[in-house]
Amino acid sequence: MGLITKTKLSEAVGWSESGGRRWINFFKDYIPHTKSGNIILYNDNSVNVLKTIKQLSESGLTQKEILEIIKEKGIPKDLTEVSEIIKKVNSNPSDIPLSREIMIPFLNVINDGKAYTSSYITDELTKVFNLTEERRTRSYENSKDSIFITRIRQVRYSLKKSNYIEEVSQSTYQITQSGLILLNDNQHEIQEEIEDMEEVIDPFEVMQDKFDELRKDLAKSIIQQVKKAHWKKLEYIIVELLMAMGYGDGKITGKTNDGGIDGIIKEDKLGLDNIYLQAKRWDNSIGRELVQSFSGALDDMGAKKGVFITTSHFTKGAIDYAERLQTKKIVLIDGETLAKLMIDYDIGVNVKENFVVKKIDFSYFDEE
Repeated sequence: MGLITKTKLSEAVGWSESGGRRWINFFKDYIPHTKSGNIILYNDNSVNVLKTIKQLSESGLTQKEILEIIKEKGIPKDLTEVSEIIKKVNSNPSDIPLSREIMIPFLNVINDGKAYTSSYITDELTKVFNLTEERRTRSYENSKDSIFITRIRQVRYSLKKSNYIEEVSQSTYQITQSGLILLNDNQHEIQEEIEDMEEVIDPFEVMQDKFDELRKDLAKSIIQQVKKAHWKKLEYIIVELLMAMGYGDGKITGKTNDGGIDGIIKEDKLGLDNIYLQAKRWDNSIGRELVQSFSGALDDMGAKKGVFITTSHFTKGAIDYAERLQTKKIVLIDGETLAKLMIDYDIGVNVKENFVVKKIDFSYFDEE
């Protein structure tokens, strides 16, 4: 097969043009492609990667879940790896239901035509699937979002977008006539409709993913700029950051000895309670010995509070040492955390564009 367009790529894996485009766009960073002028073209490897993604989607995984797998382990190399992932997902169907398994039970919960709140529907679905509190509240790795609640939210959006339910007031839903008809369809027609609804994507989630992606890229750029700047710039940054965070007035000390203090934050006007700062613009990891040296400098100052900031990261030994300290508190801030704090407190960044996402105010339409 020669080079093909996005439309032909969708056809090659058995997706409709519109459905294929959504998946291709979502996984564009992982699907091999080349550019010919303004046209993006794909090859055999692109087809194989998209077929793998399609197999994972057909197992019940959402786009977000597939993306997390790919980020962690890369694209599965063969059918064996795909089968292992699918087997793991479906190994315990009573564990946490997939989005496709929630759709019809969701409609059944509200099939009497009355309006129900999202919390009531969630509670009823918890009973339907006989979920323990642990299963209901279990979150994704490195996230606070409940897997079950996230999947219900996805289902709710798909059902609403497909006109099977409507939001009649704030977070309150009612089945539509189309939803009632769907419940009376035969199993084959219901299954086909579920497959179509699985392709429906909440644009807010897409925006959130893109926002997170932009934020990560910005954080990387910030650390790169800090590393390029004069070494004293980091000292000014950490003092400015702590002041912006509301810890008090600060100043640079100007000391250069390794165990010394680079900055001081006065938590009160008289300086009765100070935070002492040290900054290291390094590429290598910061080990226990450097944190211990900083701790000794704090002892020399009779200080109880310190913040050690680096553009790199801390070893486990350094982190364990800081956590075990009894007579003083040393907070360790690595490069990734530093960049995130600089973004949050507008240090070294400015606003490029503001996007406001609005939702309907149901109270405005209530009778007075």
